[in-house]
Amino acid sequence: MNKQHGRENDSVAVTPEVEKSDVALREEVIQQFWKDNDIFNKSLSKPAGADPKGDFVFYDGPPFATGTPHYGHILAGTIKDAIPRFWTMQGYHVPRKWGWDCHGLPLENLIEKKLGLGTKRDIEAFGVKNFNETARSAVLEYADYWGKVVPRMGRWADMESDYRTMDSTYTESVWWVFKSLHDKGLVFEGFKSMHLCPRCGTTLSNFEVNQGYKDIKDIAVTVKLPLLDEQGKITDTSLLVWTTTPWTLPGNMATAVHNDVEYTKVKIRSSDDRILDECVILAKERLAQLGDIPYEVVEEFKGSALVGKSFQPPFDYWLKQDFAGKEKAWKIYHADYVEVGAEGTGAVHLAPAYGDDDMTLAKVHGVPIVHHVNPDGHFMDFVIDFAGQLVKPKDDEASEVSHLDADIEIVKALNASGRLFKKENITHSYPHCWRCDTPLLNYATTSWFVNVPKIKDELVTENNKVNWVPEYVGRARFGNWLEGARDWAVSRQRYWGAPLPIWKNPTTGEYKVIGSLVDLQQYVPKSGNTYLLMRHGETESNVKGVISSHPDSRDSLTQKGQEQIKASIADIGKIDLIIHSGFERTRQTAELLSENLGEIDIIADQRIGELQAGDILEGKTWDKYNEQFPTWKDRYEMVIPNTENRRDVQVRMGKFLFELEQTYKNKRILIISHAGPLFALESAARGLNPEGAKDYYDTLKNMYFNNSEIRELNFTPFPHNYNLELDYHRPYIDEIDLFDTDGTKLERVPDVFDCWFESGSMPYGQHHYPFENKEEFEKNLFPAQFIAEGLDQTRGWFYSLIVLGTALFGKSPYQNVIVNGLVLAEDGKKMSKSLKNYPDPMELVDRMGADAMRLYLMTSPVIRGEDLNFSEKEVLELQRKNIGRLHNVLAMYEMFADGTEAHKNSTHILDRWIMARLNELTASSTAGYKSYELDKATRPIIDFIDDLSVWYLRRSRDRFKGSDESDRTAALGTLRYILRELAKVIAPAMPFYAEYLWLVVRSESEPESVHLTAWPEGGEVDEMLLEEMKKARQIVTLALEARVKANLKVRQPLQSISGPKLSAEIVDTVLGEVNAKEYKIINSPSTEEFLVQIDTEITPALKAEGDAREFIRAIQEQRKASGFAPQDRIILTVEVNEVGESLIKKFMSEIQKVTGTEVFIFGTNKGVKISAGESTFVVLLQRK
Repeated sequence: MNKQHGRENDSVAVTPEVEKSDVALREEVIQQFWKDNDIFNKSLSKPAGADPKGDFVFYDGPPFATGTPHYGHILAGTIKDAIPRFWTMQGYHVPRKWGWDCHGLPLENLIEKKLGLGTKRDIEAFGVKNFNETARSAVLEYADYWGKVVPRMGRWADMESDYRTMDSTYTESVWWVFKSLHDKGLVFEGFKSMHLCPRCGTTLSNFEVNQGYKDIKDIAVTVKLPLLDEQGKITDTSLLVWTTTPWTLPGNMATAVHNDVEYTKVKIRSSDDRILDECVILAKERLAQLGDIPYEVVEEFKGSALVGKSFQPPFDYWLKQDFAGKEKAWKIYHADYVEVGAEGTGAVHLAPAYGDDDMTLAKVHGVPIVHHVNPDGHFMDFVIDFAGQLVKPKDDEASEVSHLDADIEIVKALNASGRLFKKENITHSYPHCWRCDTPLLNYATTSWFVNVPKIKDELVTENNKVNWVPEYVGRARFGNWLEGARDWAVSRQRYWGAPLPIWKNPTTGEYKVIGSLVDLQQYVPKSGNTYLLMRHGETESNVKGVISSHPDSRDSLTQKGQEQIKASIADIGKIDLIIHSGFERTRQTAELLSENLGEIDIIADQRIGELQAGDILEGKTWDKYNEQFPTWKDRYEMVIPNTENRRDVQVRMGKFLFELEQTYKNKRILIISHAGPLFALESAARGLNPEGAKDYYDTLKNMYFNNSEIRELNFTPFPHNYNLELDYHRPYIDEIDLFDTDGTKLERVPDVFDCWFESGSMPYGQHHYPFENKEEFEKNLFPAQFIAEGLDQTRGWFYSLIVLGTALFGKSPYQNVIVNGLVLAEDGKKMSKSLKNYPDPMELVDRMGADAMRLYLMTSPVIRGEDLNFSEKEVLELQRKNIGRLHNVLAMYEMFADGTEAHKNSTHILDRWIMARLNELTASSTAGYKSYELDKATRPIIDFIDDLSVWYLRRSRDRFKGSDESDRTAALGTLRYILRELAKVIAPAMPFYAEYLWLVVRSESEPESVHLTAWPEGGEVDEMLLEEMKKARQIVTLALEARVKANLKVRQPLQSISGPKLSAEIVDTVLGEVNAKEYKIINSPSTEEFLVQIDTEITPALKAEGDAREFIRAIQEQRKASGFAPQDRIILTVEVNEVGESLIKKFMSEIQKVTGTEVFIFGTNKGVKISAGESTFVVLLQRK
């Protein structure tokens, strides 16, 4: 799940359908087969193998659904599909729960653009509630499209019971994570200089900052700071300081030098060589900073001689202000971090509010930490010359140097005041917001942090246990990042996110960190009310099973109903108030109870009436209602005029309950209503969404409330949205008041979580741990055996996962990681919609199929963290040369298949060889998948298909249609076995064609899907046979090259070929491939090289045989052109001269056998002309 792949929204547009290829249509048939037969769920419910091995846990980083999937998603998705398929076939249960990333700056930025909001101030004016609800509605904008693309790419995932980071259950788990870290002493509030995005108005974490660096042109200035004497008067000597952030100079509070560095005081000469009274000080090693300016050295001294001296700041804005610690300002201090390098003057300007090192030094010496810039990036009003100006604007289309605007004004002011010594144009790497591209500011502010350095050693240790592919990413890139781990700022000053669960007592200053809804409700004032929910007794409509939803309808209690009510009196106890719905049946119930319980106030409130079914269903059976609203979702969401859906009922029932809580105190209240509304009331009291309500309903055994049933309702108010669902988002979380034990109203810290903290909590949030699934999670669901994302996630999701997992449980939450590189355009540039430099992935799938793209990606360097220049031509080539060839092999098998059972015991040299190759392939693929090296698992497939098609099939073709029944059965049985086992080996990489292949070659007793089979065990690899066949193929290659040089076609038989020694069986294969009569052995000059020679003399007999083969080839082409099937027998009429007739008669038997000729006739005909040797033939083919 990554911010590059999981969060990037530079996705492709949904394009119109193009004409689909046969390959694509075939895959869609297989996809439908999976759906119709529920194959995915079967693979989960019944893992492959005789000995199921338990759970294989895979964590899937959640993507955003605010854009369509791009190649980065497809790449990561392919990896995430192949590995689970393999381990499923290994006998493991591999759940694949889908999730959606819903919070954070990526989505907020989209909503701001959609609503035309430019700043946080705009959002506040628009309303946080309106903004967040707009975000909620947009979160899953493209979810349906994802739901089509993901399975079309062959990926299996449970997208129906998906988790969403915006769900209240997920947020509660995030709260638990944070509270647990707090309890372990790993959470603290700090005031630090951090990177802030002034446009987004929030601080960013270190790994977010690292995603946004880019080279820009900037201004560096060298500024004169006049030293003061002991009386505070300005001297003629200035200290030179250098900075690349001129906008920070109005906030200068101090200067730093190094005690041990040599500094030089020089007098500056004018251009006419007159010595001026002005002196400047800089590091001796940095005299080059003076450039061409003439100077005279006055004295040299250590930096310690400067420490303690005072100077006049470059601007006087703060000189005019009163503030704490002013006496420590504008002095020179020592700092260890001051270096004399290739830049600067050896003296550092300090604006403590805008730099980490500056702030550290300021805290040590008591130097004031003050701001002259607002958090929105504008100069404050007291900086009168620049008030309201953005200090680091974002570049726009009109100018690529807009970010310099404020710096240029600063330089002008410095020049006018005589403080500017030098200005330079530089290019350097500068951080920008990873979402909106605004230049970031180093800005001191308060934030909440996770103390990562405190667990750094454990993180490094745990990371060293992880199997990283490629290894260098985990050991070097990621390992180094962990070694330098810094405090993680996890709070954000934004809106759409899980709220920080921190409340402050303004009186004591104490913070309350909440870890669950139960924790929260401990601080919520309670009314003291007790609520009893009761359904009316049996009525006439209940007996008939019909709907009675109109308040004025006559629907009285039956005699049985009255008895039910009377029987329930003993269970009720003392009651202070009865509230009924106003319907006749609830009124009668209330009156019966009142008669027996004594005088009790009775109130009728139509808000708790029956679900309004409208005229279309009034009086109809509940079966008719279920037909009108067939699914649970329909019952909550379908809107029909003049009727209510279940959500409408839950909202009114919930509002009624919250109002009771406000109106009454310490009362025992009996609420008499109807089955559905009472269930809705319970759902509202629990804050359940429709999915949660369904889960609760299932526990009730499909019955809302029985007649006269009474249940006590425990209720404490909670934050909820307009649907009366539990909702922790702003503003709902702030609409509920919390009070400390001393009665003080608590104030919530208004921040939300860094979305990376949320995504790093997914192992727990997706299972609502520890509030549900606790035992199962701790036993089977943590840690994950496998995760996969892009290279950028080393400082993103991989990092947040391991920090939280190690902090919580003392171990890494993952054991094996595959890290992929970036998919770039073919020219090496980033894929861009505006440049249109890449093909729409789904259009490509419609032309070439998903399997081809999957195999292309899995066999490429991108699978090992390297970048890939995506080539459409290479996908096509792979499709044709591999999947296409395999399909041709299958077609050949189907052409001759006669029901022969698959077997692997043939003694024929070709069968033994292809079995050895299959065993070799199985071993390689198994090792590759088990080591998570997908290229090693899949590249051998390409070579195997080539061997199967180009060598085995061609050499075995005559065996399939031969008269030797034993050999024919051996060949067909072997090929069926090979194809059956190959289907299993290619299943993780090419799931569509693997299934297609399996459905053709499987036996009736075998599983209905290849994805329900066990992974093949393989067998012993006959290395000697493989090596000898490899040598034989090299001999064939050299012999065929010799034929080309001699201008001899392959159909022309040769008398002999000479080469190194081979076994007799291999020799027959070589002779058949080279088309030679005899194999002669010749000694080679070395063991590594060997000679191959062919006899180029063509005797008349050889020439005639070659001509006959030319004739056979021509007839075969005519058979194909005429549409004859291989099994079709033909009548062949031939018109030819005596020479040609003599040739045919000489090879008549072979011609008839090979061409399937039943009747041979010499005579004139109106057929087609063909040539063979020097003869021309007119041939006519007719089906027998």
